[in-house]
Amino acid sequence: MIIRIICVGKIKESYMAQGIADYAARLAPYCRLEIAVVADEAAKILARLAPDAYKIALTLDGQSLSSAALADKLRHLAISARPRVDFIIGGSDGLPPQVANAADMRLCLSAMTFPHQLARLILLEQLYRAFRIISGEPYHK
Repeated sequence: MIIRIICVGKIKESYMAQGIADYAARLAPYCRLEIAVVADEAAKILARLAPDAYKIALTLDGQSLSSAALADKLRHLAISARPRVDFIIGGSDGLPPQVANAADMRLCLSAMTFPHQLARLILLEQLYRAFRIISGEPYHK
């Protein structure tokens, strides 16, 4: 499975970059992970979306999923004709409406608001957890 995270904004804090790198390394046995950093412009974000990908926009008005439900979603996508998933994380103002509307699904990580850097780290942790669940491997609950 190919997972691509299309996100706005560079990571400036070293501790955040270390966490992101750690989870990216942990995901290597389970998927091909790509992280694309783009400018906070709708056209730039839309240009990076793969036409054959299942697109998931992270939005506050999105669907909330448990870790097990996210694992089920990824499992289903992996066996379907959509083994490529693009996750889209906006900047401090969220995603432009045309980007959110281009997504196949809207996902809410939490009802709380997080900085986009932290949202990236949380998403990576949840993806790692989901792949561990899919593989039947233990993961701290």
